[in-house]
Amino acid sequence: MHAFAIFSLICIATAYPSGQANVSPNPCLATRWSAFLIRTIFGSPPKDPAVFVPVQLREYPSQANYKEDVVLRFNISSEEEAKALSSATNALFLDVWESNREWADIRVAKDVIQSLLSMLPESMRHKHVPLIHDLASALREASASSEPTESDLYQHRKGTRQEFSPSLEKLPDEPNVFFNDYQPLSVIVPWMRLMQSLFTTHVRMVDIGKSFEGRSILGLKVGVRRGNSEHSPELRKTILITGGSHAREWVSVSSVTYAAYALITSYGKSKQMTRLIEDFDWIFIPTSNPDGYVKTWEHDRLWRKNTQETSVRFCQGYDIDRSFAYEWDGQAAKGNPCSGSYAGEMPFQAVESLQLANWVKDETVSGNATFVGFLDLHSYSQQILYPYAFSCIQTPPTLENLEELALGLAKAIRQSSGDFYGVTSACEGSVGVNGDSRRTKAAWSTVESNGGSALDWMYHEVGTKYAYQIKLPDTGSHGFLLPRKYIVPTGEDIFSMLTFFGNYLLGNKGVESSSDIANYHDQAMEQVIDSEHTRVDLR
Repeated sequence: MHAFAIFSLICIATAYPSGQANVSPNPCLATRWSAFLIRTIFGSPPKDPAVFVPVQLREYPSQANYKEDVVLRFNISSEEEAKALSSATNALFLDVWESNREWADIRVAKDVIQSLLSMLPESMRHKHVPLIHDLASALREASASSEPTESDLYQHRKGTRQEFSPSLEKLPDEPNVFFNDYQPLSVIVPWMRLMQSLFTTHVRMVDIGKSFEGRSILGLKVGVRRGNSEHSPELRKTILITGGSHAREWVSVSSVTYAAYALITSYGKSKQMTRLIEDFDWIFIPTSNPDGYVKTWEHDRLWRKNTQETSVRFCQGYDIDRSFAYEWDGQAAKGNPCSGSYAGEMPFQAVESLQLANWVKDETVSGNATFVGFLDLHSYSQQILYPYAFSCIQTPPTLENLEELALGLAKAIRQSSGDFYGVTSACEGSVGVNGDSRRTKAAWSTVESNGGSALDWMYHEVGTKYAYQIKLPDTGSHGFLLPRKYIVPTGEDIFSMLTFFGNYLLGNKGVESSSDIANYHDQAMEQVIDSEHTRVDLR
């Protein structure tokens, strides 16, 4: 720890020659010292085989409740079939894993399958295939893939660590062992503090608010202002990246942390990457649902909602991503507190959605930020979705711009890894995932209500010009149980996406001009001030 303190002081002194934190830092030296410390503390990741360095011996949730469950994919070819499937899943209190205009994945107990089929039209009774034949076994396999092996534990106890090189040329391609596995909140929060401590030039933690159980909703703010002061009259263009609003979507949490780490450690390594950090504030919130995420680690791996009390004592939780005020679907939301998509009896009843909304409003009204980008990470199905989620009838006024950037994001991923992401509006789901670019204005029913989403609220109410929901891998083979070997590849895809996103905004088709920024900020200010009378502050 003495060596750690010495290196930290050297890092700060090198980064800030005049001793003032507001002075534009020496990005290259600061990044190199900080990354050197990370390599010293964590060690360089072995290439082959991968060595897992466990921070604790983990106990995974009991899977007893899923021992008779399977996951079925139903193909949907008409609005009538969609309505019938929606009605049946609601009546039987079934868990819809993923749904769109073409198919729906549903978790169902084996002894309920016949009841489900009997409620569907004849045309659907033979249009399903099993994705996961034995959910309990799949959960055990997913847990086993993340548990440390005897060899891993031996190397950890012996202190075995691959020798590192001070060279940082390949650092973004060789992330530290933090990304060898999914991490619980008790590890993520100290890791975020470490990032703030090591990269003092351009990283600080932000506290969005408190969850229902009193946990802090934390984020990392990555950005540095040019010149001699961080108090600049220029509006600060901000891009918000969130994950984990649905607790069981672990890969969204790991992808936010990976993208944050990759961006943080890229500072000073190229003029272009440094400019992205100097021209924008990037705010990464790994999980906007900390209570639910903890529950997936301690009690139920497939828990989706927050843990808030509802009107039904034995049915816990609200769907945070159905709780925002814009086009909140109260009629659909009031029916079933036991549903995984239950949005409550009024907008913003989910504590975490209200906390995030209040924070965004405060940042906007105070002039700290003008939100020009929003990326809400979810899983699964590999899609890039733009507004609106609540309806396919209403077209966003900037549809062409939204589509243009979304297609560019998908191309950036495809060129980086070869992975294909479909692009469409959030109301249509994955139409086009298999290369089909059909479009329709028909108002199909969906298996789940899509009103009250963070995506629509950020776009319409806040005035965020480029707002997207990103559905991460895979397309159904593993569902929410994506093996840990996909953590880094998925994170790399998201970092490629963020790099393209930032470069696009810096171009003529983005939000580079000051008049464009001011226009969007003024619109957002008017919308926020108009909605202040509906604000309920829980802080």
